[in-house]
Amino acid sequence: MNIAYVGLPRLALAFLLYANLTFGGGSATVATIRGAIVERNRWLPDEDFSHVFAIARLTPGTNVLAFCCGIGWLLRGWRGAVVSLLGASIPCAVITAAVMATVDVLARNALFTAGLRGAMATAVGVTAVTCWTIVKPHVSRATQWRVVVVTAAALIAQALIPPFYVLLTAGAVGFLFPGRS
Repeated sequence: MNIAYVGLPRLALAFLLYANLTFGGGSATVATIRGAIVERNRWLPDEDFSHVFAIARLTPGTNVLAFCCGIGWLLRGWRGAVVSLLGASIPCAVITAAVMATVDVLARNALFTAGLRGAMATAVGVTAVTCWTIVKPHVSRATQWRVVVVTAAALIAQALIPPFYVLLTAGAVGFLFPGRS
C-alpha cells in the first residue's frame, strides 16, 4: 500500500466539504471523494479506494458512511475513521432535517413534485457514471470482457436474489478466479 500521511484536521475538512456539499446521493459523493483523495491529493491509490468501496457495499446500514469510515481508517486508523464519520455525517444530518422540513411544506405543490421526479431520474444517471468512474481504472483490453460479463451477471443475479448475496458471491468468485492484473 502506498498511502500518504494526512493530518486529522485536513482529513476532517475533506470529508466535511466533499461529503456534505456534493449533491446527487451516495454515488455522487463517492465519485467526488475519489476525485479528491485519489486523483487530486493522491492520498490513496485507486486499488485501495476500490477495495474500501467494495467492502463498504457489503456492510449493513448506510454504505456511504461505512465507506467514509473505511477511507479514514486506511489514512489514519481509528482516529481517521471517527473524524471521517463525524465530518461526513453530522453536518449533512442537520442539513437534511432542514431540507425535509421545507420539502414537507412544498410537497403539496404539483410543480415541485414534478421536479422531484426529474431529480430521481437524474440520480440514476449519476449512479451509473459513478460506477463507471470506479471501474474504469481496472478496465484494460485484457479485462474488458471480464468486466462486461461480471457486470451483466450481477445485473441478472440482482433481479433474482438480494444485493448482499450478489456482492458476496462476486467476492468469492473473484477470490477463486483472480485473473491477471
